[in-house]
Amino acid sequence: MVAAKKADFNAIGEQLHIDPVIVRIMRNREMTTADEMRAFLSKDARLLHAPEYLPDMDKAVKILKAKIAEHKSLRIIGDYDVDGVTSVCILYKGLKALGAEVSYAIPDRVTDGYGINTAMINRAKEDGIDTVITCDNGIAATDAVNLAKEYGITCIVTDHHEVPYTEQDGVRTYVYPNADAIIDPKIPDCGYPNPGICGAMVAYKLITALGCEDELDKELKELAGLATVCDVMELTDENRAVVAYTLKSMENSPNTGIKALRRVCDTENKPVNTHELGFIIGPCLNATGRLDSADRSVELLLSDDLNDAILKATELKNLNELRKGYTEEGEKAAIEYIEENAMAKDKILIVYLPSLHESLAGIVAGRIKEKYYRPTLVFTDSENGIKGSGRSIESYNMYDGLSRCKDLYDKFGGHAMAAGLSMPKENFDEFKKRLLDECALTDEDLIKKIIIDVPMPLSYVTEELIDQLSLLEPYGTGNPKPLFADKGLKIISAKEMGKTGDMCRLSATDATGRKYELVMFKGYKDLIDSVMKATGEPSPVGMSIDIIYTPGINEFRGFKNLQFTVLEFRLPL
Repeated sequence: MVAAKKADFNAIGEQLHIDPVIVRIMRNREMTTADEMRAFLSKDARLLHAPEYLPDMDKAVKILKAKIAEHKSLRIIGDYDVDGVTSVCILYKGLKALGAEVSYAIPDRVTDGYGINTAMINRAKEDGIDTVITCDNGIAATDAVNLAKEYGITCIVTDHHEVPYTEQDGVRTYVYPNADAIIDPKIPDCGYPNPGICGAMVAYKLITALGCEDELDKELKELAGLATVCDVMELTDENRAVVAYTLKSMENSPNTGIKALRRVCDTENKPVNTHELGFIIGPCLNATGRLDSADRSVELLLSDDLNDAILKATELKNLNELRKGYTEEGEKAAIEYIEENAMAKDKILIVYLPSLHESLAGIVAGRIKEKYYRPTLVFTDSENGIKGSGRSIESYNMYDGLSRCKDLYDKFGGHAMAAGLSMPKENFDEFKKRLLDECALTDEDLIKKIIIDVPMPLSYVTEELIDQLSLLEPYGTGNPKPLFADKGLKIISAKEMGKTGDMCRLSATDATGRKYELVMFKGYKDLIDSVMKATGEPSPVGMSIDIIYTPGINEFRGFKNLQFTVLEFRLPL
């Protein structure tokens, strides 16, 4: 589908001194005025919203300043993913710098499950903790917070997840933990301008409200940007600004652990982009929380000794390699389960893999969602029943859908695109039936739609345009990489690349005979299959092809040339 938003692209382009194509892409991202577009292009990290806009921020600051002055013992309780780990580091470093007596604890994925719980509160009481501060969790921890209050422990909840609710006759009643302060941008009608921030950003806002030296602020802001990418927040508004800051800062990171991780991952001397954050750095920090203890990631990010940090980073990288192998096995098992049970056309895919490591359920769910384009939940056995992790598509709010069955769960939390839950095994069949029966997705909802920003001939692309496209970075959720399309190209040569047989380099010409270099990083096997079905020939040379592409610059041995990455193709037969 072609985005068809209207505006005077030429006039705005002249005003902002950019190509009309760049204006059109920003209009497709819901920007309507030149001022909005100018602010989008600025990526100024100084424009972050004031922390005081967050609910209970003033109350939390007052409590913590008093506790620090009285030398009370504080404990941070986080989560085991990148957002949770970085949130812990932000609060720990920030509070330490303010003179606080502070410790941290992260739940064990298997024995504790997600977030703060009564066992962790009991340990806090045994350790003489005066105040507990949650990060990236706590909004649904009613029982744990109630127990803390019984013990006389002060509780400050910082979270970014949806507030639990009950619903009767279409009226929602929100259920809040009995904490002394609750800082969560998802609290209805709280007035915070950007409810889509991650847990680490909430933690960062708290530290900035308490007061933070400039040098430490730079490090904590970088960690908040890393978490923003890894927790798949929309890269709009202040999220975009903090991620842009992180990409620049991380080239010479003030955090020793990040420096070490970039070195062992062989990205140290390369420009930083969101792909590195989300698919290299992030998975290494996540791996230890999946297969071991997330404490190891926290220790890496808190390390001040580069040699020690390199040893820790190497361990995390090795754990991530092990995790990749387990994930491949889990994905294969999930596909077999779906096909054997004839589930491929179910509107929601609900998979049960009893032997899958529970830490991998979310990753496998994400991969299955991409393959079948269906909301997907993957369940596995746990100590007290079964645990499930889900990933959704744009047309299905998973949190709302799962909320309709929460009488079946022991624990539940999440947001529109992802959720997690645990329940007794005997409830699984009833859960599956109810979720599918109440699903209102249509066949149209389940057709994956690719939005093309501009139907643009390859001949329009220049190095100058590619330079201007970089103004739109960083790309990610909410600000996807722009997609273009051209048709009627003729393939004049094809060369397979790589070990898998699914990559290739093509040369093609347009109607004027001008030659272009195309590259496919996946899909070459599909192209050959399509050509074989159409012509019986094993080569695409001589075929006409329509493409969806992204433009770039290929540099090799000091030479530069335009290169077009083919993402999707069609043979106009």
